[in-house]
Amino acid sequence: MSNVEKYLKPEVIHQIKRLDLRAKFVVKGFMQGLHRSPFHGFSVEFSEHRRYAPGDDPKDIDWLVYAKTDKYYVKKFEAETNLVGYLVIDLSRSMGYTYRQELSKFDYSVCIAAALCYLMIGQQDPVGLLTFDDKIRASLPPKSKRSHLGTLLALLARLQPEGATDIGKALSQIAAMLRQRSLVMIFSDLQTDAQPVLQALHRLRHPGHDVILFHVLDEAEVTFPFDGLRRFEDLESGETIDVDADAFRAEYLERITSLRDFWKEECANAGVDYVPLDTSMPFDRALIEYLHSRKARF
Repeated sequence: MSNVEKYLKPEVIHQIKRLDLRAKFVVKGFMQGLHRSPFHGFSVEFSEHRRYAPGDDPKDIDWLVYAKTDKYYVKKFEAETNLVGYLVIDLSRSMGYTYRQELSKFDYSVCIAAALCYLMIGQQDPVGLLTFDDKIRASLPPKSKRSHLGTLLALLARLQPEGATDIGKALSQIAAMLRQRSLVMIFSDLQTDAQPVLQALHRLRHPGHDVILFHVLDEAEVTFPFDGLRRFEDLESGETIDVDADAFRAEYLERITSLRDFWKEECANAGVDYVPLDTSMPFDRALIEYLHSRKARF
């Protein structure tokens, strides 16, 4: 296993208990991976510059960067560089589920959120935190100071998924709260009725917010590795059902594929970036989606 792979594996991250060290570990592997990828050279544009575009004043071209890259870049104005981000995390009970992975859906989401926080504050972008179950539970306003990173990570580390679920209501409340155009990064297993959530996503997009929806499932919820007669419990309602896993597997896998396809299509219609994840996947996929969204803004 290469260092890059090691840094991005959930089973390795599980061995690191402190959330701040987990975040640094993930970001370190991610940045190493960028240098081996088509994103190589993107770091200049990512931080202080953007590509020259028709209509830009040639006087703004940074010729030192041109000498290094043989490409035309202009300095971003301060208004362009401030990307305001909100990490929005589902605290409902179902997020605490894990079958045999080291990290639950919630732990996995928190690791990604911490890494994104570390990335954004490293770029001097203000980032805030909102958590919800059936309503908004915690709120930290966006700041870009280094001290804010510790405050945000400390709150993330204390969170526990134990509430009921009303994702649509919570996202609608968030849409009503936000005044400045922002990048809204939502982490949820989406175990709820779809229509209220879709309506809330449209409300978030209407004033121009960029939205990434990270649909986080446990590996077992995607692969269904069960056999024999099994009893399953709904963590939200407490209801149980006995299932012949072998007979049900094909139907279940078809349903989960259809569910993800549904969310992918509906999010595309709403102008939302949909990112299906499961707890066995390396963290870099989520971070790459963040870079894509950031790049699209400039």
